[in-house]
Amino acid sequence: MLFKFKSQAAADLIMLEGDARRLLKIMLGDDPIKGIVLTADIAAALSALESAVAQDEAARQQRSERAQAGITADENEQVQPDPVRLAQRAAPMLKLLKISQAQASDVVWGV
Repeated sequence: MLFKFKSQAAADLIMLEGDARRLLKIMLGDDPIKGIVLTADIAAALSALESAVAQDEAARQQRSERAQAGITADENEQVQPDPVRLAQRAAPMLKLLKISQAQASDVVWGV
């Protein structure tokens, strides 16, 4: 299933369901039922998404440094990280949110 994000300020953004739900959960908390991010809430959504991207990058850097040092992962880190970074998946959404914020336009979505 695809999610289509719309804003009057920018072109539509289409994402696969898994990626869209992951970003929505980061931005808005639990699986949101509403299909809208109001202009007043865009700053908080941007901040949450940027923070999650920074945390993901820091965790990846930490894993990389440990791997280079030859330190093996503990039991909690046996799961391989997604080969596509959160920063890559979130980049189009961040752009949409920033443009929408600048032009005071809500972001809506549907499936």
